[in-house]
Amino acid sequence: MEMKLLAMILPMWACSICLFSSVLVARPDTTVSNIFSSGFVAVKEPISQFSAKMEAQSPGNSEVRIVHHQDLNKKILIALVVTPTILGVLLLFFLCFWIYRLKKLKDSNGKSEQNFDSGRGLSLSPMMERFNSLRTTGKKDSVAVIEYQYLEVATNNFRENNVLGEGGRGRVYKARFNEKFLAAVKRIDDRGQDAEREFENELNWLTKIRHQNIISLLGYCIHNETRFLVYEMMQNGSLEDQLHGPTHGSDLTWHLRMKIAVDVARGLEHLHEHCSPPLVHRDLKSSNILLDSNFNAKLSDFGLAVTGGTQSKNVKLSGTLGYVAPEYLLEGKPMLHLTET
Repeated sequence: MEMKLLAMILPMWACSICLFSSVLVARPDTTVSNIFSSGFVAVKEPISQFSAKMEAQSPGNSEVRIVHHQDLNKKILIALVVTPTILGVLLLFFLCFWIYRLKKLKDSNGKSEQNFDSGRGLSLSPMMERFNSLRTTGKKDSVAVIEYQYLEVATNNFRENNVLGEGGRGRVYKARFNEKFLAAVKRIDDRGQDAEREFENELNWLTKIRHQNIISLLGYCIHNETRFLVYEMMQNGSLEDQLHGPTHGSDLTWHLRMKIAVDVARGLEHLHEHCSPPLVHRDLKSSNILLDSNFNAKLSDFGLAVTGGTQSKNVKLSGTLGYVAPEYLLEGKPMLHLTET
């Protein structure tokens, strides 16, 4: 915008200089210094002998010459006053126009953040207010109930280009609630009893657990027989994607790998030692370890999690084979401490 403004002002400035120069050149028989020194009085000293003779022979011509000088001085004075005034007015006009455009652009960006939609005229502002209120309070057992229409708008009607991944129960979509706030929406299309139980289990645990290495649940939705879980966005996907995706682990330095291992250990320690009752994940694998923009690792997918200790002796054996403790598969109960294994 600044370059366009300069591109418009510079030609006008050049034209004004040319106009002022043409006024000065229009008087061939005197210099600029003589013009300013003469003022509105007649020129007493002739330029040449010929002009002196003409003045002596024809007094009338001298009067005409004086009038000519006076008119020329007036024109120069007017040009000196009018030209800067015009330039000042033009500069002020373009400055006001530039400020107006900036303000209009800022207002339009603000409106787009508040009213981001998919052409249906549905504002997402109420949804953002709920998320912000939950962040502010930070209370456990609090999660937003999201209407299905808001999820349709945020995911652009669940378009294919918004798919982040696909699991055993359904797809995960990228949801944009405004220009700066993104989330991940897991859509569970499975209508079986196991899917229903895992949905309730995940909702139950993640509304209670708050930890820096546990995925945050922002809200949920039940629409007919389809269920949705809304999580915080993890920009670097899963550990499985990093290790076996297009980069084949090239982004994971040795330092980052150690950091991820420590983050996972801290998440498990919180589940085993600080949750009441203690919790066993039962599905800990690379696809359920998610990474944010700074490669901070967080545990996800608590659909198969169960409480540990004596209360879980009769729990149904479940989990992903190869990602649960051998003693759990053998004895039918989760063991949390090394002394119990």
